[in-house]
Amino acid sequence: MSAIDDLPPLRDVVEAHGLLAKKSLGQNFLYDLNLTSRIARAAGPLDGVTIVEIGPGPGGLTRALLAEGARQVIAVERDERCLPALADIAARYPGRLHVVSGDALEVDLGALVAAHGGGPARICANLPYNVGTALLVRWLESDPWPPWFDRLTLMFQREVAERIVATPAQRVDYGRLGVLTGWRSRARILFDVPPSAFTPPPKVTSSVVELIPRAEPLPCDGRVLSALTQAAFGQRRKMLRQSLKGFALRGRTLDAGALLEAAGIEPTKRAEEVDVEGFVRLAQMAADQAPRDQAQGDQAQGAVSPLG
Repeated sequence: MSAIDDLPPLRDVVEAHGLLAKKSLGQNFLYDLNLTSRIARAAGPLDGVTIVEIGPGPGGLTRALLAEGARQVIAVERDERCLPALADIAARYPGRLHVVSGDALEVDLGALVAAHGGGPARICANLPYNVGTALLVRWLESDPWPPWFDRLTLMFQREVAERIVATPAQRVDYGRLGVLTGWRSRARILFDVPPSAFTPPPKVTSSVVELIPRAEPLPCDGRVLSALTQAAFGQRRKMLRQSLKGFALRGRTLDAGALLEAAGIEPTKRAEEVDVEGFVRLAQMAADQAPRDQAQGDQAQGAVSPLG
């Protein structure tokens, strides 16, 4: 019996189901239920809340979320080997755990939440290292906004966490991820988790990050902002007039000098010297210089392509 419920200790569950962590899936299991409970509490209070969990594995955090009072947990798991262990948890918490077998990058999480009664909803997850950043960017770029979730409580490698919360004051870490995060959320690092807490232990420290969506972020096309910052930080040691030279949007190469002038940004600045508001102005000006072809409709949103 574990410290939080009457299910077996997680090590026993993993052994019983032969769940060796797979490096190819970015898996590192947390056995310490005190630690998973701390993560669950960081996402709380959970009464009446639907939690979406990505990559639950054998279910350590899943159990903590349910024990802490989540109304229900929707767990998306790509590794079919973990499904029997998660089924045992579902039996222990009837009607409160819904397991979805699939890739979180391909699943419409908002639709899943709606299908199970709607919000309030949050995402809480020890994200697989190999897809964590891609998932976060997808959530930050999502429309409409405010999104279907009211909080993200996520674990990343410490170096990724530092990029998420970075501002121009932390030039080494500040980049595309920091701009996207700062644009649409308020983010902070809550606490660190040492490698020894995982099985197998990773080579890096991990951090739990909280992101609260901004109700009214500055108006901007997220895909344009993402593409523009990718181009700007892709050559971060160069001045913006060089790093944005050749930047193309919706099939049209833009004039970097005119773009920077319109946004009120000195062309000799480097990307790491421009704050979130500055990049939003750049994205707004870029969208104005390359308006969407109405004949192409929404498909034109996918035509954003940075060059250089």
